[in-house]
Amino acid sequence: MERNQQVAVWCLLGAKAGDNTQVLALAEELGYGYEEKQIRARPWELLVHLGAGPSLAGIDRGASSALQPPWPDLVISAGRRNEPVARWIRRQSGDRTLLVHMGRPWAGLDNWDLLVTTPQYFLPRQDNILHNSLPLHRLSRAQLQADGESLRPQIAGLPRPWIALLVGGDSGRFVLTAAKGERLGSLANQLAASCGGALLVTDSPRTPVAAADALQGQLTVPNYCYRWGSGDRNPYRGLLALADAFVVTGESMSMLGEAAAMGRPLYIFDVGDGSGPWWRLAHNYRYKPLSHRLAMRLGPQRMRRDIGNIQSELVDSGRARWLEQAGIDAAAAEIREPAGGSRAADSLAALELERTAAAVRRLLTAR
Repeated sequence: MERNQQVAVWCLLGAKAGDNTQVLALAEELGYGYEEKQIRARPWELLVHLGAGPSLAGIDRGASSALQPPWPDLVISAGRRNEPVARWIRRQSGDRTLLVHMGRPWAGLDNWDLLVTTPQYFLPRQDNILHNSLPLHRLSRAQLQADGESLRPQIAGLPRPWIALLVGGDSGRFVLTAAKGERLGSLANQLAASCGGALLVTDSPRTPVAAADALQGQLTVPNYCYRWGSGDRNPYRGLLALADAFVVTGESMSMLGEAAAMGRPLYIFDVGDGSGPWWRLAHNYRYKPLSHRLAMRLGPQRMRRDIGNIQSELVDSGRARWLEQAGIDAAAAEIREPAGGSRAADSLAALELERTAAAVRRLLTAR
């Protein structure tokens, strides 16, 4: 189908911003137009995945967008909570609706017309699986210019270079403790001091308050700090547009991918626990890290997830470096005199998005 032909596309959107970014990026790149369907999961939605069939039992239908005919030609989804919904929609359409899903699915691989995956998942190579290096997005410095200009007056008095510190939180085996927040703040502060610049800090809904407090307590250089829930406007997009360099916590594949696409020096803070035995650390007995380790050991390969693969992909390709005490001086020198290459970084993200959209168009043409 050509872009000017009528194709009904539904985007299933949930609570996770990173998932929504990928879904909307692909829908916008396709160029057919789309409807956003907000899906609100119920607390017991995980139980729905113990069954094998499509279902709406895991969602709050009153709080979610209406799901009714005419049914779409294409549904784009991401995340566990939206899987049964996407499959339910296809069943209502008489199996006419095509399903494209981001990441890795709980349902069997053959339930999807196309799976768009990245290195942290352990999916096989097969015809209906497309492997990209990083999550999809449509963010570039040119597209973020307005966001940057909106933020600029708030940081204009800070010395350059501006180093954006993008802070995530707990995810899988990674737990951002107060001690790690303190170490991150210290390293970022040293980096900015060595550059003679400033830190532009933003945390996220996943950032533990104790870790954010510990991080902020280490900052002595000129800085701008946004705390989630403060009521202020989130500066994230503006920081992507304006920063001269990035420090990103390594558990967030979305933040890593978006920062990498800006073509500026990128440093990853390791949120892991090092090489020691994980079972000696009390924080690893929380639900998320413990369930992740059990899934990695006992679950089927397609259900496993290791964000470390994304980190390795970025470092091995030269698109990022680790933020380490021993490398502060070298990192500061790189930030003061960057080698350039923003177009190359931006073009890789654009290339993978274009390639994914082309694969979806081939599905629509072949139907």
